[in-house]
Amino acid sequence: MAPPRATAPRRFTPQLEGFCAAASGLADQHSADAILFLAERPIDWAKLQEAFGSRTLLVAADSEDQLAGAHDDDNGPGFDTILLGMNDAPVFERLTQALLEAVADELLEPGSKVVTLYSSYDPGVIDSLSLIHLDEHLGRLTVRDLRRIETKIPMETIRAVIDLAVEIGREGREGKPIGTLMVVGDHKRTLELSKPMGFDPVKGYPASERSISDAKVRDGVKEIAQMDGAFIISANGTVVAAAQHITAPASTDITLSKGLGARHWTAAQITKATEAIAVAVSSSGGTVRVFQGGEVVLRIEPLERAMTWREFESEHDGDKEKAAATADAKKPTEKKASKVRSKTPRGKAAKAAAETKPDDAAADAGG
Repeated sequence: MAPPRATAPRRFTPQLEGFCAAASGLADQHSADAILFLAERPIDWAKLQEAFGSRTLLVAADSEDQLAGAHDDDNGPGFDTILLGMNDAPVFERLTQALLEAVADELLEPGSKVVTLYSSYDPGVIDSLSLIHLDEHLGRLTVRDLRRIETKIPMETIRAVIDLAVEIGREGREGKPIGTLMVVGDHKRTLELSKPMGFDPVKGYPASERSISDAKVRDGVKEIAQMDGAFIISANGTVVAAAQHITAPASTDITLSKGLGARHWTAAQITKATEAIAVAVSSSGGTVRVFQGGEVVLRIEPLERAMTWREFESEHDGDKEKAAATADAKKPTEKKASKVRSKTPRGKAAKAAAETKPDDAAADAGG
């Protein structure tokens, strides 16, 4: 684990002043919706606010100490702040998580343009800035994101289910938002912990007509998703059952973010009790969460356009992708109400951030 980042206040240096001026100019040139400042220690927040004027400024950091004074409505600027808790993560992941948090908490729209300032080379010193288009940045998921999930389920099956879940979250059905739950893999054990909620629309059809890769089946799933209950899908992508009430045993060591309802607790419990992966779609905002081992391992925000998957050949390709999103700035160039966001502890895969908005609280245990 990386050593804790410095929390001693840093003075507002000429270099920082220059980067703020450059960020402001970039924001004006591209009509950016906000500026995200990734802090590694407290600074003179009043001067930071002065540097950006009336522009929307979000401040993200890994600890409360690093944000000290930034969200003080009475004695400070009262910035919107995002608490990450990702001290050991690369800067690219921390930036992405901060942007996800901002979208989830409605501080930013999914299609926003954001100028980001952060430390890329010298710890604790702002030395880089980027212009990020969220609809492109958050819409680019790679196969590597799924390879973090340690499972025997084929990646093509998981990817197909996630793609379908994202479509449901983004489009809803007939103009209405809908939520659903799909449990993938270890279907025999999952069926033992489930019971029909009444009519099962897929019962009686041959397996060849229940493949999740079939466009007709995918359309059928979107229709059935309006009903109560969960889908159970085998590792090979066959929809085994629908409209199922899942009764997995309750686990005492499951912790979820405040505001997540019965659907998400069910997803956590069934993945704790089996080797399955669960994909839950929130009815309130369309957010897709992937569960494994009782925890959220991947979160995807609904976007206005379709998500794209990009293959990669090596770890270096991923590094190049990260570098392409960064405007390297080695040379010194040049309010809203207070909100502090917290993050769920990370486990064996990248974890989704904690949220505070209500989400599916009234959903039934099946979906």
